[in-house]
Amino acid sequence: MEALMPIITQLIAGAAGGNAASAVLKQGAFSVVARTIVGAIGGLGGGFLIQMLGGEAAATGLAMQALGGLVGGGVLSGIVGQFLGKQA
Repeated sequence: MEALMPIITQLIAGAAGGNAASAVLKQGAFSVVARTIVGAIGGLGGGFLIQMLGGEAAATGLAMQALGGLVGGGVLSGIVGQFLGKQA
Protein backbone atom coordinates (compact mmCIF):
# COMPACT_ATOMS: atom_id res chain seq x y z
CA MET A 1 0.00 0.00 0.00
CA GLU A 2 2.93 2.30 0.65
CA ALA A 3 3.99 2.06 -2.98
CA LEU A 4 0.51 3.02 -4.20
CA MET A 5 0.13 6.08 -2.00
CA PRO A 6 2.08 8.47 -4.28
CA ILE A 7 0.11 7.27 -7.33
CA ILE A 8 -3.23 7.72 -5.57
CA THR A 9 -2.14 11.16 -4.38
CA GLN A 10 -1.11 12.16 -7.90
CA LEU A 11 -4.41 10.97 -9.38
CA ILE A 12 -6.55 12.82 -6.84
CA ALA A 13 -4.48 16.01 -6.95
CA GLY A 14 -4.40 15.91 -10.75
CA ALA A 15 -8.17 15.54 -10.96
CA ALA A 16 -8.60 18.48 -8.58
CA GLY A 17 -6.09 20.57 -10.51
CA GLY A 18 -7.72 19.75 -13.83
CA ASN A 19 -11.16 20.78 -12.63
CA ALA A 20 -9.82 23.94 -10.99
CA ALA A 21 -7.90 25.03 -14.08
CA SER A 22 -10.89 24.40 -16.35
CA ALA A 23 -13.14 26.38 -14.04
CA VAL A 24 -10.72 29.31 -13.93
CA LEU A 25 -10.31 29.27 -17.71
CA LYS A 26 -14.09 28.88 -18.19
CA GLN A 27 -13.78 25.98 -20.61
CA GLY A 28 -17.36 25.09 -21.49
CA ALA A 29 -16.63 22.63 -24.31
CA PHE A 30 -14.98 20.32 -21.82
CA SER A 31 -17.22 18.08 -19.64
CA VAL A 32 -16.57 17.45 -15.96
CA VAL A 33 -15.79 13.78 -16.53
CA ALA A 34 -13.29 14.64 -19.27
CA ARG A 35 -11.66 17.31 -17.07
CA THR A 36 -11.31 14.81 -14.25
CA ILE A 37 -9.78 12.11 -16.44
CA VAL A 38 -7.39 14.46 -18.23
CA GLY A 39 -6.44 16.06 -14.91
CA ALA A 40 -5.70 12.65 -13.37
CA ILE A 41 -3.48 11.74 -16.33
CA GLY A 42 -1.70 15.08 -16.02
CA GLY A 43 -1.34 14.47 -12.30
CA LEU A 44 0.50 11.24 -12.97
CA GLY A 45 2.79 13.05 -15.38
CA GLY A 46 3.45 15.90 -12.98
CA GLY A 47 4.14 13.51 -10.13
CA PHE A 48 6.52 11.55 -12.33
CA LEU A 49 8.42 14.74 -13.16
CA ILE A 50 8.69 15.58 -9.46
CA GLN A 51 10.10 12.10 -8.79
CA MET A 52 12.62 12.57 -11.60
CA LEU A 53 13.72 15.88 -10.08
CA GLY A 54 14.29 14.28 -6.67
CA GLY A 55 11.09 15.06 -4.76
CA GLU A 56 11.16 11.69 -3.01
CA ALA A 57 12.46 12.97 0.35
CA ALA A 58 10.86 11.26 3.34
CA ALA A 59 9.34 14.34 4.98
CA THR A 60 8.05 16.10 1.90
CA GLY A 61 7.65 13.26 -0.59
CA LEU A 62 3.87 12.99 -0.44
CA ALA A 63 3.39 16.76 -0.36
CA MET A 64 5.63 17.16 -3.40
CA GLN A 65 3.72 14.39 -5.21
CA ALA A 66 0.46 16.22 -4.47
CA LEU A 67 1.88 19.52 -5.70
CA GLY A 68 3.26 17.93 -8.85
CA GLY A 69 -0.07 16.22 -9.47
CA LEU A 70 -2.03 19.42 -8.92
CA VAL A 71 0.13 21.43 -11.30
CA GLY A 72 0.40 18.64 -13.89
CA GLY A 73 -3.35 18.09 -13.91
CA GLY A 74 -4.07 21.78 -14.25
CA VAL A 75 -1.60 22.28 -17.07
CA LEU A 76 -2.73 19.29 -19.12
CA SER A 77 -6.40 20.11 -18.59
CA GLY A 78 -5.78 23.71 -19.65
CA ILE A 79 -3.98 22.63 -22.81
CA VAL A 80 -6.62 20.09 -23.81
CA GLY A 81 -9.44 22.51 -22.98
CA GLN A 82 -7.92 25.23 -25.14
CA PHE A 83 -7.52 22.79 -28.01
CA LEU A 84 -11.12 21.59 -27.72
CA GLY A 85 -12.40 25.15 -27.41
CA LYS A 86 -10.85 26.07 -30.77
CA GLN A 87 -12.39 23.01 -32.41
CA ALA A 88 -15.94 23.81 -31.22
